[in-house]
Amino acid sequence: MRRAVASKTALVGARRRASAAAEKLRSQLKVPIIGAPLFIVSNPDLVVEQCKAGVVGSFPALNARGSDSALDDWMCDIKARLDDSEHPAPFACNQIVHRSNDRLMRDMETIVKHEVPIVITSLGAREDINDAVHSYGGVVFHDVVNDFFAKKAVSKGADGLVAVAWGAGGHAGTASPFALVDEIRRWFDGPLALSGALGSGRGVAAALAAGADFGYVGSAFIATDEANASEAYKGAIVDGASDDIVYSNLFTGVHGNYLKPSVRAAGLDPDDLPESDPTKMNFGGDSAKAWKDIWGCGQGIAPVQTVEPAAAVVGRFAAEFEAARAALAAA
Repeated sequence: MRRAVASKTALVGARRRASAAAEKLRSQLKVPIIGAPLFIVSNPDLVVEQCKAGVVGSFPALNARGSDSALDDWMCDIKARLDDSEHPAPFACNQIVHRSNDRLMRDMETIVKHEVPIVITSLGAREDINDAVHSYGGVVFHDVVNDFFAKKAVSKGADGLVAVAWGAGGHAGTASPFALVDEIRRWFDGPLALSGALGSGRGVAAALAAGADFGYVGSAFIATDEANASEAYKGAIVDGASDDIVYSNLFTGVHGNYLKPSVRAAGLDPDDLPESDPTKMNFGGDSAKAWKDIWGCGQGIAPVQTVEPAAAVVGRFAAEFEAARAALAAA
């Protein structure tokens, strides 16, 4: 009985802390957007400009490559530049928790050293990872593709969730964003971000109307001056629409959305791709080289009309978001 009471008390305390964290985060943002961590594409330049513009900027820890100190160097660079900015939004680092990530614990040491405000975990929920972030007051969001994994993540100590719905760039689920948010909100009142084809501020407003706290935006930031993406990649996003996206697990073992032009350039037919063996997933070693020419992208790219600075993208989203809110209020 005592153990049950203690567990319930701990759960209530954790939820209060998570709700307070969500409220604090919303107050720090110009528009309620978390920039998604973009494999290979997200770098310190993009993260800093996102944060300076008033949204959460994030990057995968695995993007920092080249030396054992690369992640530490990135953290120092980002923090130094944000310290020189006026009221920047906090930044986030993404950790792939899959067993094949042989850098996980080393990178966690760097994250704890720099007290990264937000850690976004993917492909595995672990209490020790969450505890490490909580040790210095950080917040953990875990990305999930269904309600089962959402409950598992929260049971392991995640503070918030990223609901990765149909149409999201990179690794994505198959559930409708509205269905997924409704299912999670039946039992979870903590911080919730929604990912899935949010290419405009109108989409972010829809995410909040559906019950999320934040929109999770990725693909629109690929077509920016700061992004570490080729001009061909950026151009394919500007020229593309939802019909140019293919959903496949061939490239990583996990189903995700990718731009068809990059698949064709690799000599493959995007309309006839084989299935991959999920047990062959590998997020360590030279995995970046295997994926770098296959371009992850979500379905919500039609509103992206040009390559521009990240701050301009945030400005467009903010204007569209406010216009959508006004239209809803007047309806």
